[in-house]
Amino acid sequence: MNDTEPVLPVRTAIILFNLGGPDGVDSIKPFRVNLFSDPAIIRAPIFIRFWLARLIAASAQSKAEEGYALMGGKSPLLEMTQRQADALEASLPGSKCFIAMRYWHPFAGEVARAVKDWAPERILLLPLYPQFSTTTTGSSLADWHEAAAKSGLVVPTTTVCCWYDDPAFAAAIAMLVMGTLARARAELPAGTPIRLLFSAHGLPESIVKAGDPYQEEVEACTAAVMAVITRTLGEMVDHQVCFQSRATPQQWIEPSTEQAIEQAAHDGTAVVVIPIAFVSEHIETLVELDVEYREVAEKLHLPGYYRSPAPNDDPAFIAALAGIARRAIAHGDGLCSARGARSCGVANRDCPWAKYRALVTV
Repeated sequence: MNDTEPVLPVRTAIILFNLGGPDGVDSIKPFRVNLFSDPAIIRAPIFIRFWLARLIAASAQSKAEEGYALMGGKSPLLEMTQRQADALEASLPGSKCFIAMRYWHPFAGEVARAVKDWAPERILLLPLYPQFSTTTTGSSLADWHEAAAKSGLVVPTTTVCCWYDDPAFAAAIAMLVMGTLARARAELPAGTPIRLLFSAHGLPESIVKAGDPYQEEVEACTAAVMAVITRTLGEMVDHQVCFQSRATPQQWIEPSTEQAIEQAAHDGTAVVVIPIAFVSEHIETLVELDVEYREVAEKLHLPGYYRSPAPNDDPAFIAALAGIARRAIAHGDGLCSARGARSCGVANRDCPWAKYRALVTV
C-alpha cells in the first residue's frame, strides 16, 4: 500500500502502548510496584513476586524520587506520547489514537472502554516498542486482550509485533544520530575519536536464553541504522550496542552501558549515546543517560559525552509510524511485523509468531 494514501479505508482505533510513568510524587511507589509485580518482569510464583515487587520498589525508592524530582516530580512520558498520538492521528485521517499504558494511567481497562464507546470498525494495536520483548510488547498485548474481553470489545484487530528494521524508522533515527555526531565533531578537537553507543534497556540473561527475541532485534535495529549512516556519510563509524537500567541482582545481558563507557575511557574515545530502544524521552534518557552516565563519563575523563535525542514527535519518525500503520491495516486481521511476516530468527521461542499468535489473532 502507498504510504501517502490520505484516508484509512475504515474507521480505525489505533492503540499505542507504552510503559507509563508516575504523574506525581505520590504515584512513584505504586507505579514501581505495578512494574515489578508483572509476571513478565519478575518470573516467580505469585506469592514470591508480590513480596519481591515491594522489596525492589522500596529498596530504590529514594533514588527513584530523586530521579523524578529532576524532571519536575513526574514522568514526561504520557505528555510526549500524547503528542505522538496527535501527530499520528493527523497523518492518518479516519483514525483515532488511544494511549494504553502498562503500569500507570491510562490503564488498558479504561482505554478499552473508551475505544468501545468510539465504536471503531477496526483496531490496530501498535506498541511504541520498536523491538519485541515478552517484558514489554508481550506484556502489554496480554494486558490489552484481557481488558478488551472484560469490556466486551470485539472488533477485527491487527497487531504489529515489531518494527525495529523498518527502513523509514531506521532513516529517522540515523538523521538524529548524524546531527549529534556532527555537533560532537564540530565541538571536539580535530581528530578526536568518537564511538556511537546504541544503548537499549537491558534484560536478565535468563529471559533472552528462554527465547526472547529482544537482544537480536536491538542488534538488527542498530545494524539498520548504521547502514543508513554509512551510506549517507560514506564512511564506517565506530559503534557498539550496550544495555542499561539493570534492576534485579541476576545476570543481565552485556555489555552494560556503564561497561561500554569504561571501555571508551580506556580507548580514549568520546561517545555519542543513542537510546535505540526508547522512542520518547523519560527517566531512562533524561536522568540515567543525561545525568548518571554523564557523571560516569566525566569521572573517567572521556574526551566528550554526547547524547542523541529520542525521536519523540520528530516528523520523520511520525511519518515512519504512519507508514507502518497503513501497511499493517492493509495486511488485515491478525499478527504482522513491519515486514509483514515474521522478522526474527526461529530460535526465538518467545517471538509472538511462535507463542502469542493464537492470543493476538481475532
